[in-house]
Amino acid sequence: MSFSDSETSSHGGEYKNFKQISRDRLLHEMIRTSGSGDSRSSWKVLIMDKVTVKVMSSTCKMADITDQGVSLVEDLFRRRQPLPTMDAIYFIQPSKENVVMFLSDMSGREPLYRKAYVYFSSPIPKDLVARIKNDTSVIPRIGALGEMNFEYFPIDSQGFVTDHERALEELFGESAQNSRHAEASLNVMATRISTVFASLKEFPFVRYRAAKGKDGSTSTNFRELVPGKLASAIWNNISMYQTSIPNFPQKETCELLILDRSVDQIAPVIHEWTYDAMCHDLLDMDGNKYVHEVPSKTGGAPEKKEVLLEDQDPVWLELRHTHIADASERLHDRFTNFVTKNKAAQMEKRDGGEVSTRDLQKMVQALPQYNEQKERLSTHVEIAGELNKVIRETGLRELGQLEQDLVFGDAGTKEVIHFLRTKQDTAGENKLRLMMIYASVYPEKFEGDKAAKLMQLAKLSPEDMKAVKNMRMLEGSEKRKPSGSFSLKFDSQKKANAARKDRTGEEETWQLFRFYPVIEELVEKMCKGDLSKDDYQCLNNPQSGTREANGSSAKNVPPKATESTNPRSVRSRRTPNWARSRTSDDGYSSDSSLRSFSTDFKNMGQRIFVFIIGGATRSELRVCHKLTSKLRREVVLGTTSLDDPPQYITKLKLLSEKELSVDHGLGI
Repeated sequence: MSFSDSETSSHGGEYKNFKQISRDRLLHEMIRTSGSGDSRSSWKVLIMDKVTVKVMSSTCKMADITDQGVSLVEDLFRRRQPLPTMDAIYFIQPSKENVVMFLSDMSGREPLYRKAYVYFSSPIPKDLVARIKNDTSVIPRIGALGEMNFEYFPIDSQGFVTDHERALEELFGESAQNSRHAEASLNVMATRISTVFASLKEFPFVRYRAAKGKDGSTSTNFRELVPGKLASAIWNNISMYQTSIPNFPQKETCELLILDRSVDQIAPVIHEWTYDAMCHDLLDMDGNKYVHEVPSKTGGAPEKKEVLLEDQDPVWLELRHTHIADASERLHDRFTNFVTKNKAAQMEKRDGGEVSTRDLQKMVQALPQYNEQKERLSTHVEIAGELNKVIRETGLRELGQLEQDLVFGDAGTKEVIHFLRTKQDTAGENKLRLMMIYASVYPEKFEGDKAAKLMQLAKLSPEDMKAVKNMRMLEGSEKRKPSGSFSLKFDSQKKANAARKDRTGEEETWQLFRFYPVIEELVEKMCKGDLSKDDYQCLNNPQSGTREANGSSAKNVPPKATESTNPRSVRSRRTPNWARSRTSDDGYSSDSSLRSFSTDFKNMGQRIFVFIIGGATRSELRVCHKLTSKLRREVVLGTTSLDDPPQYITKLKLLSEKELSVDHGLGI
């Protein structure tokens, strides 16, 4: 029996992104290497608990698991059929209940399985190790006993969640102060985040948003102390890894920045105009699942079909972070080009003319791929069309323009009131989101009875008003503007109240694409070493001067790509360069010019991790991909949950509840 751990390092050799390393660990390090090697029983059983099932399903596909010799996946707590000729892999949390169940499976004269390979998702307490070792009937039947240190849930090639859907309520709500729920939530969160660094063999500089009172002194408000508390817990865990995990780095190899949702209250509610964000914001989707109707093959009523919008779809991978107008144009042109050039499509359209043997061969070769690619493109064309229809019918462009003008200081009270009076048929949720953005930029407008008057003008309910009021519960005291700042000449001071400044050197080519989340600026500053040490403190202070952690040394980062010397107007249109010929497109390789534009990870600098407590947004995930290319350092986003605007607003309303909710349909 060996008490082993990961030997995989993200340093040296071929560079793999965050999710690739995660997937390889589960498939190759755990599943592939587990087994007796007896040819009589090459198949294995994989047994998991509630949490590790989520870990596995978010990281791998079922086909990946079966390819590694797993014939059956079982729930640890369900009654299982004995399979005494097969080996079993246990991937479980290190809890007393799980260990008791495992020992029950493998003890006695007739164990359920021939051999057990046991891997824990996080560090196992010594008393549980002793309990296993004391069972003499089980010890000979254990093939491996190890800590995988893998208890996070990848949601993207550069993103993960800790699955704390109620973090906002537990850590920032009315009942958060001195709550055992809050402390327990932080501890589990810290454990799961720490396993990210254990998996990747990364030792981070740990930075966090510091809590300060109005006079600059240290704050004692629990809500403001949350990032620091989480940072300390993570630091304690990672410090122990240095002695418990073989080959774990002894010096810092990356940077971790811990924030909470108060850092940017606009990003969760503003309309984000990318294809990905709009799909999840405007369509009735179930996670990444889109359901649409297709003609029946038997000629009957239309049938419902489910489509997963995920990384395995190259069209989705290319378009998800593009502006909806750009995505629509690309899809239209690509579909037209596909039907025109694809030889199989041309064969389908012929009216019985003679077909040469060579053409027939090409048609047969192209047909399976043709059907698949045609269906994929058709689905995305349909989705983009549905999005544009919703945008038109809800007048979203005008609302989106006002939202961004507010954020950039180009609009104020007069424009908001005019919109509310003239656009009374605007959906309540959209008006609420506008009010939340307005409150973020002009908090003084919501003091006293001013908020009630504004909400009355917007015709919003007291329940909706909770969302705006509860935004204050996330505010840091140092961020609050002094009361009495209201001016009768307020509109002349619009720019002074801007929540964002236009970014210089940015080549944005589509209208309503000005907005960027705050983390974009924070990560860039951290990369340059310009992030305020007072506002964002570091638990293991990096030395001044050359900072290895920022990855800016010549050996880590290639020369910066030449920036455009002719930035276009934010509101300009462009001739899309995707329409130009790239590689040979003979019509057979129907996705030949719709490939994923993944970042070249060669010569990358050290990783940057950003963790947001209280939920992150799709715009923040998009920015991490953008900065990875720009900074030549992989930026990984972690968060308690990935929230779309309706989910976030629901959670925000719950902050004022005196007691923690039971479920709220948000997940536990």
